[in-house]
This record gives sequence, structure tokens and C-alpha cells, in this order.
Amino acid sequence: MSEEVKETPAENKKGRLAKDVSLKSMIVSALWIGILSLAKAFWGLVSDRAFGLTINEIALSGVMLAAVFSPVYLSIVLDKIRDIKVG
Repeated sequence: MSEEVKETPAENKKGRLAKDVSLKSMIVSALWIGILSLAKAFWGLVSDRAFGLTINEIALSGVMLAAVFSPVYLSIVLDKIRDIKVG
């Protein structure tokens, strides 16, 4: 008597693709922050000039990289919650 909500192959592929894009953007964001932070730390050892970016700017740019792709993943989660409430 319970109805199972089955995803079509296209919806399943779209959801999997969105998760992959979101995961990759988070990895790129973490690498962005890590590499630029290390570059800033080592820049002082090799140059007497300023690096040009503050730690706040580096972190904010990395968070923005991840945030651009977060709504894609968030919409999938909200659809799952809606399906649970309806089903």
C-alpha cells in the first residue's frame, strides 16, 4: 500500500551529475584556498613586496567558488525532502 517514488533514468543521471559538479567545485575551492594561502606564506620568504591578497580575500574567493555550485546540490536535497513529505 505504500507507493515508492521511482526516479527516471534521466532524473537519476541529472542528480548524479549535479552531485559530481558540486563535489568538484568544493574540491577546487579547497585547493584554491590551500594553494593561495601557501603562496602567500612563502611569498614573504622570496620577495620583499606584498603578495597582493589578504587571507580574508583568499578565503572569501574560495567560498564564493563553492557557493556558485551549491544551489545545484541544495535543489536536489530539497526535492528529496519534498518527495519524503508527499510520499
